[in-house]
Order: sequence, then C-alpha cells, then structure tokens
Amino acid sequence: MLDIDFQKSIDAFEKLGLQHFEAMFSQFKADALFEKLETGHISEADFYAAIKERTEQPLSNEDIDQAWNALILNFRTESIDLLEKLSVNYQLYLVSNTNSIHLKYFKALFTKETGKPLLDAYFIKAWYSNEIGLRKPGAAIFEFVLQQENLKAEETLFIDDTGTNIETAKALGFKTHHLLPTERIEFLGLQTL
Repeated sequence: MLDIDFQKSIDAFEKLGLQHFEAMFSQFKADALFEKLETGHISEADFYAAIKERTEQPLSNEDIDQAWNALILNFRTESIDLLEKLSVNYQLYLVSNTNSIHLKYFKALFTKETGKPLLDAYFIKAWYSNEIGLRKPGAAIFEFVLQQENLKAEETLFIDDTGTNIETAKALGFKTHHLLPTERIEFLGLQTL
C-alpha cells in the first residue's frame, strides 16, 4: 500500500557524507541506533545528534529528515481501495516497523495523496514499533498484538514483504504470505477470502 525504495535513503545519506549507510539500516537489518529509533528508545534529538557525529559534514535536522524520508515514495490507491473493501468483513490490523520521523511524514503524505485523514482508520488498530517498543522480526511484537487483540495466530493471516518477519510469524503459527517485490496486495485475490 506504501511504495518504499530503501536505495533512495542510502543514496541520500551517502551524499550527506554518511558512508556505508546500508550497513546501518536496510529492509533486512537495523544497527543499534536505528533499532532504538524504531522502538522509541531514543529521541529524535538524540538520533539527529548521532547521525551528525557519524558524518563530517555540517548537517541540519532538515537535511537528515529529507534523507531519511527519501525512501518513502507514495501510497497506492488500489491498495487503499482494497483495504476499504476488506475492512467491511474482516478485522484488519497493521503492524509496522517505523519511527516518529517516518510516521509524521507518511501520515501527512497519506492525507495529501488520498484526501483522507488517517491510514489507521482502515484498521481495527495500527501498531507502530516506535510506539510499543517492539520491532519485527522479534516474536515479542507478534505475541503482544495477539494478546492485546485477543487473536489466535492460527486464525490470522500475516502478510509482509520481509522474509525474516514471515519466518517468525510462521514459527508462531500464523498463516502467512510473503509479498514479493513483483506482487501487490490488491492482486492477491483477497477479495474472495
């Protein structure tokens, strides 16, 4: 539903003088700094300070925001339309690894692109890693959501685009679908569930 290109943030940070950004953060891993940011264990101010320490360039917080948010491209209206249809008959939940900087950015982008107030409105509950202090692929975030929402893993379909997240969900008994780069959620035949 949200198109992301990690390479855009990698390139943007490298232009700012932060070499080897991909070793610090990618779709598949996060170093200690980014892990803390995405679990809400570090403030934005401390994050900015840490990034500034890792580069020899004089950077503003806005420079860092632009590079960090570069990976967020756009929302797919077809996916949003599907969520609207599915939410009539199914309990939908969102479990997302994110951080306060991205969250502010993509909430504003969602409203700008769709004219609708919140992506969260399509879900019974949207669980963001930075707000609950847990992050995929850790089992704890899955167990937390199951407990909070009184769900059973074996009755729950978990869709994700990262293999390690799928592996954890499978191990916990979820039904899963690994969304490949060539797939879109709106083409999975979910309307016929």
